[in-house]
Amino acid sequence: MRALIREYGILFAFIVSLTATGGSLFLSEVMGYIPCQLCWFQRIFMYPLVLLLGRAAIRDDRGIAGYALPLSVIGAVIASYHYAEQKIPGLADIAPCTAGVPCNTDYLDWFGIITIPLMALTAFLLIIAFLLLSRKPAEEAAS
Repeated sequence: MRALIREYGILFAFIVSLTATGGSLFLSEVMGYIPCQLCWFQRIFMYPLVLLLGRAAIRDDRGIAGYALPLSVIGAVIASYHYAEQKIPGLADIAPCTAGVPCNTDYLDWFGIITIPLMALTAFLLIIAFLLLSRKPAEEAAS
């Protein structure tokens, strides 16, 4: 399994970013869910990953991790905070959304756990894992 991820990790990360981007566009444009401020910030960090990882997958450019990891980590932090804001009462009062839809609004709440920010967090974490696991071993990279 490790060899498969090492070989195709960039492609897998691209597929995750493409799926997350497509899902967010489906939820807003087809389902009519209006994104909140934190959703927009998560999109700002996810959407460029489609282009970066797509190009890297075509060229098998493992050096993309230096560019894609910071976007993914920051996106994951925002998604974590957003999920916490939805699930922890009172957290939304600390830094409330001042425009549009409140950030603690749950459009989806499957099984009382799965929300849109959790899906975004999962996507960011998968991308991070695929990027880290697809790195070449140190002895290969040095040659």
